[in-house]
Amino acid sequence: MNDTTERDRRRHEQLPLAFPYSSASGRDDLLVSARLDAAVSVIDQWPQWPAPVVILAGPVGSGKSHLAAIWRERSQATSICPKTGSSAAALAAEGPVLFEDADRRGFDETELFHVINSVRENGHTLLMTARLWPMSWPVTLPDLRSRLKAATVVEIGEPDEDLLGQVIIKLFADRQLYIDDKLVGYIVQRMERSLAAAQTIVERLDRLALARGTGITRNLAAEVLNEVGNAEDGG
Repeated sequence: MNDTTERDRRRHEQLPLAFPYSSASGRDDLLVSARLDAAVSVIDQWPQWPAPVVILAGPVGSGKSHLAAIWRERSQATSICPKTGSSAAALAAEGPVLFEDADRRGFDETELFHVINSVRENGHTLLMTARLWPMSWPVTLPDLRSRLKAATVVEIGEPDEDLLGQVIIKLFADRQLYIDDKLVGYIVQRMERSLAAAQTIVERLDRLALARGTGITRNLAAEVLNEVGNAEDGG
C-alpha cells in the first residue's frame, strides 16, 4: 500500500513550468566576505591593475563567474577562447578580453601566448578564471609559462556558513521567495560547502515545492538535502 501511495505521489509530481526569474548579478548584488575581499578589490581597481593579466582561481561555484560578469560589464570586455584559428589575439589588440574556465575549456598555448603579448603591447587587460592556479596547468611552452608567472593570481576560497546563508537567502529572493532564518540555518549546517551546491538546493526546493503545491518546509529541505547528498556520493 505504501509503495502504491509513493508511486501515485511521484506520478502526480509533475515538473512545473520553469518560470523565468532574474538572478541579480550586478556589483551591488555581490555578497562580499573575507574569502572574496582580494578578488573584489582587484575587480574594483580596474583599470589600475598591478599587471595587465589577472587570474581568478577558485573552486566551482566560488563566485568567479559573478565577478567576471561584473568586470565584463564595467570594462566592456570581449569574451574569447584562445584556440587555433581563433581571432582571440586580434580582439586582445582592440580592448579588454575575458577568458573564463581556462583550465577546463582548454586553449592553444601559442594562441594564448599571443593574446597575452597583444594585451601587453596595446595597453589592454585580460581577465581569466580557472579552478586551479596557472602553475598547475599542463603548459609546456616556456614563454607562456613565463607570461603566466607574471600574471596577478587571486585565489578565492570556499565559502563559510555565514556567506552560504546569505547566498541561499539571495537565491530565494531572486525567485521572489522568502524563507525563515532557522530553515536557512538548517540547510547550511547540512549542505556541501560550495555556492554550486547552494544553487542546486535552492533550484530543487523551488521546483519541488511548485510541483507539490506546498511551501518550502524543513521536511522538504531534508528530502532535497538527502537527494543531493546521494547524488554527490554516486547513490
